[in-house]
Amino acid sequence: MASFALSRRTVMASASALATAAILDLPAGIAPARAQDAPASHNPGFYRYKVGDITVTALNDGFGKRPLEGFIRNAELADVEKALEAAYLPSDALSISYTTLALQIGDRLVLIDTGNGDSGAPTSGVWMNNFKAAGFKPEDVSTVIISHFHGDHINGFRLKDGTAVFPNAEVMVPAAEWAFWMDDAKMNAAPEAARNAFATVRRVFGPVAKDVKQFEADKELVPGVTAIAAPGHTPGHTVFAITSGEGRLMALSDTTNHPALFVRNPDWTAIFDMDGPQAIETRRKLLDMAAAEKMQVAFYHAPFPATGHIAKAGNGFELVPVQWSSAI
Repeated sequence: MASFALSRRTVMASASALATAAILDLPAGIAPARAQDAPASHNPGFYRYKVGDITVTALNDGFGKRPLEGFIRNAELADVEKALEAAYLPSDALSISYTTLALQIGDRLVLIDTGNGDSGAPTSGVWMNNFKAAGFKPEDVSTVIISHFHGDHINGFRLKDGTAVFPNAEVMVPAAEWAFWMDDAKMNAAPEAARNAFATVRRVFGPVAKDVKQFEADKELVPGVTAIAAPGHTPGHTVFAITSGEGRLMALSDTTNHPALFVRNPDWTAIFDMDGPQAIETRRKLLDMAAAEKMQVAFYHAPFPATGHIAKAGNGFELVPVQWSSAI
């Protein structure tokens, strides 16, 4: 059998010849496409999967970037950088993606959180385009369920000009979250920088305050969706168990931020965690449960489509992403 060796020169020459042949085979009058003509964005960001009889559609709302310095309160910057490098991610800044869920339950269309609306980073705010590309209309939404009141979860409910985005939807919020953020005394006592968050909650929900349905933990909110208290990130932060037949999914909301940091290192706390020790306790409890029960999970801040399974890994965990499929 003849033997041969590939040198860099051989490879480059072969590639050049193949490229030339491809151009020569084009019909007359047709120019080859140029790389610089390719659009600088991807196809619409939605991904569907089934949980029993429930169809889940993950809807991406773009991303925001923030510096690493100060992002994790109880870890050295060098350790945070190493964690990102170990995940083959840039270590100069953190890209945080946003993914909400739309659930088709019988004839209902139920949303869990609403994204940034028109109030987020310039690289966010693509949710509505993806929602429509997935075949949905805002007027078809029957129920909006909110996990907690941070702006990247609620601003999509009402735009900055006051427009109500989902005219026919009831809105359901955690009672503990409502009690905290609607408390004028807490708002007045908050640092100046934090008062904007209180103002956002009032802008978004104030016009429909009398119609907002507050829920307690361990209650089924709509068929197949049960609220689970997950405090720490905020006082009323809530995750959701979604069940249908043999199918089970836990929507983890902001139990973690980026999995490369907080699934691998569940004892780290982000600057957004209002009660760090409680957030750690909640995170470990829920990740332990997901790993032990082999339950599929959905994240808000994981790389799209932000779903997979949790596996134990040393003193922490790892996210095992689902295998992408073109079929539901």
